[in-house]
Amino acid sequence: MTTTFITGANKSLGFETARRLGEAGHTVLLGARDRERGQAAAQLLGARFVQIDVTDDASVQAAAADVAAHEGTVDVLINNAGVLGKVGPVEEYTAADMSAVLEVNVVGLVRVTHAFLPLLRTSPNPVIVNVSSGMGSFGMTQDPARIESQYALPLYSASKAAVTMLTTQYAKELKDVKVNAADPGQTATDFTGGLGHSVAYGAESIVTLATVGPDGPTGQFVDRSGNLPW
Repeated sequence: MTTTFITGANKSLGFETARRLGEAGHTVLLGARDRERGQAAAQLLGARFVQIDVTDDASVQAAAADVAAHEGTVDVLINNAGVLGKVGPVEEYTAADMSAVLEVNVVGLVRVTHAFLPLLRTSPNPVIVNVSSGMGSFGMTQDPARIESQYALPLYSASKAAVTMLTTQYAKELKDVKVNAADPGQTATDFTGGLGHSVAYGAESIVTLATVGPDGPTGQFVDRSGNLPW
């Protein structure tokens, strides 16, 4: 049985990923900051709720200890929790605005990965999936044929560029763990104001990377169609 821990899994892409992996036979640990919403989502899916705030060291350590005590291992870690951050005229962005986005999207990813690595290393096929975005790709945001080039989201884009780079660097360092980044594409969530394709479509790249075998890829950035430009 594959045990999978997903952060930010009480709604949208995280919830859909949890649903799909649960249907595929994974033991799903649904991580969420809000206890009430997390428990409700876990009950709907037949998953186990684990409270986690990726911005808080104590919360993340407690979540890892909870999983260690109950399951004893994690085969797949999906770093899905993220925020869009401030959107508006660039003149209005402050250092505090940037810090708030990085704290969740980047520092939170590092915090959770660090805490869960010992559990991952008890697995015969440890996998990390970082949910990134084409908005963090230089190639995609500069290509007029791509929808990513039509938006300007400096804070979010910078954070997701960091997520993708962290993914490639972790993949180099963690020879015993498959580490990849998924781009859900423009998905109809609260981030996009309901614009884009369905969460079922957006979750496909995450699910694909969460189910790679021992000979699967590492250090890749992919969407539903395959590898993406950096």
